[in-house]
Amino acid sequence: MSDLRDAAMRSKAWPFEEARRVLKRYEKAAPEKGYVLFETGYGPSGLPHIGTFGEVQRTTMVRRAFEILSDIPTKLICFSDDMDGLRKVPTNVPNQEMVAEDLHLPLTQVRDPFETHDSFGAHNNARLRAFLDSFGFEYEFASSTDYYREGRFDAALMTVLERFDKIMEIMLPSLGGVEAERVNTYSPFLPVSPKTGKVLQVPTLERNVEKGTIVYEEPDGERVELPVTGGNVKLQWKPDWGMRWAALGVDYEMYGKDLIPSAELSSKICKALGTKAPELYNYELFLDDKGTKISKSKGNGLSMDEWLTYAAPESLSYFMYQKPKTAKRLHFDVIPKAVDEYHQQLRAYPDQDLDKQLANPVFHIHGQDVPQSDMVVPFAMLLNLAAVSGAESKDRLWGFIQRYAPDASAETHPGLDAAAAFAVRYFHDFVAPERTFRAPDAKERAAMEDLAARLKAWDGGLDPEALQSVVFAVGKEHGFEPLRDWFKALYEVLLGASQGPRFGGFIALYGIDETVALIEKGLAGELAA
Repeated sequence: MSDLRDAAMRSKAWPFEEARRVLKRYEKAAPEKGYVLFETGYGPSGLPHIGTFGEVQRTTMVRRAFEILSDIPTKLICFSDDMDGLRKVPTNVPNQEMVAEDLHLPLTQVRDPFETHDSFGAHNNARLRAFLDSFGFEYEFASSTDYYREGRFDAALMTVLERFDKIMEIMLPSLGGVEAERVNTYSPFLPVSPKTGKVLQVPTLERNVEKGTIVYEEPDGERVELPVTGGNVKLQWKPDWGMRWAALGVDYEMYGKDLIPSAELSSKICKALGTKAPELYNYELFLDDKGTKISKSKGNGLSMDEWLTYAAPESLSYFMYQKPKTAKRLHFDVIPKAVDEYHQQLRAYPDQDLDKQLANPVFHIHGQDVPQSDMVVPFAMLLNLAAVSGAESKDRLWGFIQRYAPDASAETHPGLDAAAAFAVRYFHDFVAPERTFRAPDAKERAAMEDLAARLKAWDGGLDPEALQSVVFAVGKEHGFEPLRDWFKALYEVLLGASQGPRFGGFIALYGIDETVALIEKGLAGELAA
């Protein structure tokens, strides 16, 4: 353990760099609460999206890194802001008119448009928890509604009431632009109307610190005195964020780059309440295929369920590990690349020294129990195999795989078996509709005829490297410069794409005779037709 801890202390992998920042908070003494608290936040005003998963996955990576560096116990809390009032109707839910009738009610009071749970908030919370549970995350789920109503925030809310003016000094200068008109009406407290149950954005007219109450005016003009405790009010979300950090003693939280100004305000509020703000980490945003920020209310970009329809969960974890400070386009085209890169890292891991292992993404996905890869055929190759074989099921792919790797089977290589099924599904849904074949020009035709003739005479077995040398030699002898133009021609004429697999490996997997037949179809114009 000492060697591992020493290596972790000097590792430049970002989870260890973050974990060392958290550890520095307690270099003099352990936390009074007895543990280090990591938090992730979720606003259940829309369906959980893949970015929500990414935040929990990345935070878990930092938590695991911390547990290597320190013996201080840790806890991860996944906090749902489900007492927030619903401000607009998400575009990707049914029963929109019904939901519109419940605008401004707390999310846990909005009727569930899917009609499966007691409320819209409960529905979205259940979706999130089910997904996180399927990944085996160790976390404690927290509901804002429960915490407010059960009095867990009461002491902190009383401090907010006491330091109301200080919090207003922090918040009012931030109300520029579209919020400028709220300067005269802003209050950190949002009363939950005893009449309508709605979360009201109204001024605080009076405050009574000794009684723990505020006075506000209902839309009908009645002045109402309400305790700030017991779930009778909710805080505006920026003061709420800072109050939560103070009340729970949060030590670490991540957030999207678009929330940097909000995090700065919440940190000031946390300090105004007498508590040190957590260590914060802002990550770049997830974008859809058009470069637009993913939104849970719009439902653009990939969902968690969609990714898992076409690839194993570990590939998604790998995608989340990579460069959190870089904006990521999150769409279907990234899946095959993530799958193959994940398995490349798995194969590299056993032969790496400890420092390189700690920098390997698979260490941060699996901890010290890194599995072996059983992908003897890359995912991209399976996609091409599905294309040329017209596979409707993974069983057809296994016929080719076992000729290439006789010792492999669905039982001995479950990861490969699952990938074969994913590949068939992905090919039919995304690759096939986009394929565009073309006829070869005269130079390409001569080279492909030469390649077909050499393969017909080939007696060197199914050695991918030897076959790659044959393909390479044909391209050189027919004057392709750069040589990648030759491979591009093979892909476009035979596979209907501008990029493709290492062709020698493809021949070895698909078969000599089958590849010759494919070339002849391409030359005859049957594929382009």
